[in-house]
Amino acid sequence: MAKYAIGDLQGCYQEFDALLQRIDFNPSKDHLYCVGDIVARGPDSLSCLRRLHSMAHAVTITLGNHDLHLLATAHLNKHPNPKDRLGPIFAAQDKEQLLQFLQQQPLAVWLEKHNTLISHAGLSPQWSLKQGLKWAKKAQKCYQGEDAHYYFANMYQNTPALWHESDSEMDKFIYTINSFTRMRFVDAQGKLNLKEKGTPSQCTTLQPWFTHPLRANDDFDIVFGHWAALEGQTGRKRLYALDTGCVWGGAMTCMNLKTKNKVLEPSRITT
Repeated sequence: MAKYAIGDLQGCYQEFDALLQRIDFNPSKDHLYCVGDIVARGPDSLSCLRRLHSMAHAVTITLGNHDLHLLATAHLNKHPNPKDRLGPIFAAQDKEQLLQFLQQQPLAVWLEKHNTLISHAGLSPQWSLKQGLKWAKKAQKCYQGEDAHYYFANMYQNTPALWHESDSEMDKFIYTINSFTRMRFVDAQGKLNLKEKGTPSQCTTLQPWFTHPLRANDDFDIVFGHWAALEGQTGRKRLYALDTGCVWGGAMTCMNLKTKNKVLEPSRITT
C-alpha cells in the first residue's frame, strides 16, 4: 500500500487525472491525501470532486479555504462568485452527495507511522502539535454539527490573530479555521497576517509561519499546500510545500509520503 499527498487541485481535473495515472494510483490498495483547495478558479471543479467521491474509501482531504467557502456558500444559500467557477457544482444532480462528502473531511491529519502532519496551510507557531490536532478536531465538530450554519455564517473574519486573544468559542473556531486554511505569514509574536500572499523575499517585515522560532525546530514532517508563491520550496528540512500553482500555469505536485519522491504534472492552463 502506497500513501501519496497531492497539492491543491483547484479544479484542474486534467492534471489531476494525469498524475493519478503516472503514479499508477490504485484505490483498492493505495491512499491519497489531498492538502485541500479541491475546488475553485480552475476549469473543472465538479470532475475533481466527483473523482474523489468515487474513491472516497481511499481518499482523505484536509479542507482548504476554497473548500470551506464552497460549503459556506451552499449552507448560506448564496450565489457562488463567478470567478470561482463553481456553477457546475451547484447545478449538478449529485450536488448534495458531493458537498456532504466534502463536509465530512477534517482540517488536519496526523500520520503516526510517517511522523507527518498534513493540513492545508500548515501549523500555527502558537500551537504545539498536540494543541493543533485538538483544536482541529473541535473545529471539525463545529462545521459538521447541527449548528454548522451558524459557524459558516461567522467564519469570515481576520481576528483574533493571536491564539491567546481567542476568548469565546467562536473566536477559537475562527482562529483555528484561519490558521489551518489561510495562514502564510506571521510577525515576531506569531500573529497571523492574512493579507500578504507573495514570496518571503517580497515581505521582509514578516516571516513565513514555518521559520518562526516556535515552529522552526519541529521533529516531525509537515505537508501543506495553499502557498503557490513558494513554488514548492521552503528551504527547510521536514517541510513539504505541495502547492505549485497548477491553476496559475505552474504544475500539480504529488509526493510519495514514504520516499518523499515528487511527481509534477505541468499545467495545461494558459495564463
